[in-house]
Amino acid sequence: MADFYELLGVGRDASADELQRAYRKLARKYHPDINKDPGAEEKFKQVSEAYDVLSDPEQRKRYDAFGEDFRRVPPDADPQTWARRGRQSSPFDAGDIDLEDLFGGMFGGRRGWGPIPGADQEAELELPVVEAYQGGRRKLTIGGRTVDVTIPAGVTDGQRIRLAGQGGRGSGDAPAGDLYLIVKLLPDKRFRVEGRDLYADLAVSPAQAALGAQLALDTPGGQVKLRVPAGTSSGKRLRLKGRGLRNGDLYAEVRIVLPEKLSDDQRRLYEQLATLDQGRS
Repeated sequence: MADFYELLGVGRDASADELQRAYRKLARKYHPDINKDPGAEEKFKQVSEAYDVLSDPEQRKRYDAFGEDFRRVPPDADPQTWARRGRQSSPFDAGDIDLEDLFGGMFGGRRGWGPIPGADQEAELELPVVEAYQGGRRKLTIGGRTVDVTIPAGVTDGQRIRLAGQGGRGSGDAPAGDLYLIVKLLPDKRFRVEGRDLYADLAVSPAQAALGAQLALDTPGGQVKLRVPAGTSSGKRLRLKGRGLRNGDLYAEVRIVLPEKLSDDQRRLYEQLATLDQGRS
């Protein structure tokens, strides 16, 4: 995990105003609506996460004490003991650790550290594309408890939904941590997702492509009427502004579809058309 202070380009003693100025500058630089570089959206997410943590005094206190471990450190862990543990062993090797020392706060050994807020937690939230577009409410069972989740309309893949106070319990009178739900969009037969934009196939007959037509198209927000201009070729993208995720767009990709079996009348007309085409060549 990159250091949050380095991500924002500020010192560890940065004030709240300095953090905000740094974040706004970087958010404008890497916002996916402005910066089309493939790595810009990931950078924007990293910068946003860094600011979310450092702008919260309690989370910043835990981050300063425990670094990248701040979300998984037990609430009663002593910072100095945790740092020694990191130097002496891997995070998964507890053989040489004095647990009474590690959880010193439980045995009166915290000496001035005071109540420690609960650790933040993360969980994955799988969503169909339509539900992500429309938003709504869900009940989730996480760690043996049920939580109510309000899903904002238009959430995107990888977006974090924060549930304040639903994370690990704090020590003493300290508040609980937050629960972060990481959105994972499920594959959909009708819609392909690219960032905030959606793509859907639009079946068009040769006659409709040549002459133009008004066709129905299913979108996550319901069916809409879409005008296909005369002379439209297969592969052309017709844009529906704002019909994607979080103000993204929906693109209908034209697929010219031939009848599987021609009637006698259709065959006769296609033969006439072929004759006309030959006459023009």
